[in-house]
Amino acid sequence: MVMVRMKFHVAVTEEALTRLNDHAKAERDREDAWIAERRRERLEPGMPRRAAAAVRRDIRVEAARMRRTGEFSGTRDDIVTRAVREELQARGLYHEWPEPPEGELEAPGRRWGTPPSQPMGGGGYTHRLSVNLPHALGETVRRAAYWTSKDAVEALQDWADRWGDGTDVALREAERNDIPAELALLAAAGRPSAPKSALEIRDRLRQQILTTGDLIRAAVDRTSRTEKPTLPTDP
Repeated sequence: MVMVRMKFHVAVTEEALTRLNDHAKAERDREDAWIAERRRERLEPGMPRRAAAAVRRDIRVEAARMRRTGEFSGTRDDIVTRAVREELQARGLYHEWPEPPEGELEAPGRRWGTPPSQPMGGGGYTHRLSVNLPHALGETVRRAAYWTSKDAVEALQDWADRWGDGTDVALREAERNDIPAELALLAAAGRPSAPKSALEIRDRLRQQILTTGDLIRAAVDRTSRTEKPTLPTDP
C-alpha cells in the first residue's frame, strides 16, 4: 500500500539543513552497515540461490521493522516526520482539529498580517528544505497552525484596518490582488501613523502567529537534540 504524502517547502538556515543532512547520512550508513553485517553472518558460501534470496528478503524485512520502531531512523523524511510528531506533542497540538473554512489553507504566501520569519541572507533562512510528511500528519500541521493563529490573525486584521500595514506590506498585498502600486501607496499614505503603543501591540500579536514553517523548523532543530525519538501514533 502506497502512503499518500504531503510536501512542504520550508526556509531554513544553512546550519540546520547541514545538521539534518549529516544526521540522515549517518543513520543511512549505520543501517547499511547493519545490513552488510547480517548478510556476512547469514549467507554461507555455496548457498542455493533461492535460499540466499530468502535470507536477503528476511534481512530487508527486519530492517524495515527496525525503521518502524525507531531503531533505525530511515530517510530524511522519516526523521523529520518523527520530529514533527514530537514537536506537535510537546506543544499540546497533536490531536484532532476541525477543518478550517473552505479556501483558508489554500491562500498563497504567508499567513495574513505576518512579516517574513527571518530575512533571506545575512544569517537568515538562506536555504530551502523540501519534506514529505504522511498526509494525515501534514493535515494536522496545517490545521494546528491555522487554528492556533486564528485569533491573532483576526486581531492583526483589525489593527491593519485602523493603522494600515505600511508601504512594504501594502505593495505586496497590491501585487497579490492585482491592484496598481500607485493606488496602494496612496491608500497607505492616507492613514495615520501608528503610535509606539500600537506598534507594540502589533508586534505581540505577530509573535502569536504559528506557521507550518515554524513547526517544521522547530522539528528540524529537534532532530539534532533527540537521541531516541518517541513514536506517538497519529491522532
